Amino acid sequence: MQSASRHVAVIGAGSAGLVAARELRREGHKVVVFERGDQVGGTWVYTVEVESDPIGLDPNRTTVHSSMYQSLRTNIPREVMGFRDYPFVVKEQNEERDPRRFPGHREVLSYLIDFANEFRISEIVRFETEVVLVGLVEGGKWKVKSKTKRGEDVEEIYDAVVVCNGHHTEPRIAQFSGINTWKGKQTHSHNYRTPEPFRDQVVILIGSAFSAIDISRDIARVAKEVHIASRSVADETNEKHPGYDNLWFHSMIKSVHEDGSVVFQDGSVVLADTILHCTGYKFHFPFLETNGNVTVDDNCVEPLYKHVFPPVLGPSLSFVGIPWKIPPFFIFELQSKWIAGVLSNRFALPSQDEMMEDVKAMYSLLEASGTPKRYTHNIADHHFGYDDWLAAQCGCPATEEWRKQMYFAAIESMVTKPETYRDEWKYDHLVLQAHEDFKKYAFNGRINLDKKKLDMLMDK
Repeated sequence: MQSASRHVAVIGAGSAGLVAARELRREGHKVVVFERGDQVGGTWVYTVEVESDPIGLDPNRTTVHSSMYQSLRTNIPREVMGFRDYPFVVKEQNEERDPRRFPGHREVLSYLIDFANEFRISEIVRFETEVVLVGLVEGGKWKVKSKTKRGEDVEEIYDAVVVCNGHHTEPRIAQFSGINTWKGKQTHSHNYRTPEPFRDQVVILIGSAFSAIDISRDIARVAKEVHIASRSVADETNEKHPGYDNLWFHSMIKSVHEDGSVVFQDGSVVLADTILHCTGYKFHFPFLETNGNVTVDDNCVEPLYKHVFPPVLGPSLSFVGIPWKIPPFFIFELQSKWIAGVLSNRFALPSQDEMMEDVKAMYSLLEASGTPKRYTHNIADHHFGYDDWLAAQCGCPATEEWRKQMYFAAIESMVTKPETYRDEWKYDHLVLQAHEDFKKYAFNGRINLDKKKLDMLMDK
């Protein structure tokens, strides 16, 4: 099939949008990136601003894209986080950079800015421009309507659209008896920045993901009491967290009452000031009109072939970054290579019917295993297999062994040493293996770094 160069709109200039733009341009496509904010980085752009509705239910609220909190550090090593051929190595030592193996969010943003500069992505980004409509038009093309911060409306036609708008902005809220009339304060972790607003309070934190655990410890430094409610613990659980005098684990909440009391499944009762929902996010594409060919139901974006292409609308519509509980940047890179190659006719998709059958088979497996629909895109248990499948589609090497071992070592340490694992890394032999690969990828001409500069970076 003859190679094609297409005019492609990329929605979002976070990590997914940046690498999608790079891969599309490498493949010879003409690319425009739309970004609502004033800089690249997406959710990694920290801001002290929070939304006007702290639990995110008001559709007319002032929205804030980022969910970053001040103390956040990565929970996987920087080597595992980075794109394959643009390594996340320690840059020149200065006050602006964070050399730790598990760096803070500012270092990740700096890395993404470096990436955008290296591959000249910023020059094709329309900043402070919000996409308000993406709709199919005649000939299989897409109408993209956008609005600038100055209020200018623009309407354009594109051959393809890649959706990279992230999924850490639209909060999911826990539901249980009495929650709608509870008199205490409620907020979502999307609007958590620092622990100070919780000083001397009794806080109920709902959730058990790694970010919820980090936030609970952050708040425990200043709060009177912190009680973690989680579905992942037994109904009779009511125990103090080791090493803390004011932090408890509980089963899930059974009900809340107007006097401020919170009743847990084991029958214990806590009189609380605040409920903090660390309960995740919803996929949200308010701009997308597909005549029902793509829908979001119970947080499942359906139907998507391999979490990327809608069978009826692919390849002209695709998504990067839908899977979760993953090391994100590497998967985004592989998804983007696949999309870019399919759009140029270098790779072929199965037929529409074959893709739909594959999606139905995935749904059947999830149903047979008792997996709730909302976990359709949670691929934590098989993400390296997914990576390798994508790599095979693109003719890329499979996941490196050091990448897998570093990831699993971090997860094990996170569970066994949650307080200290970020600063007690003991797997330097894996780091050395990673850096050897970084040199190999760089010297194959895939990034524009001279050997002297790269050697200097690797030695730090």
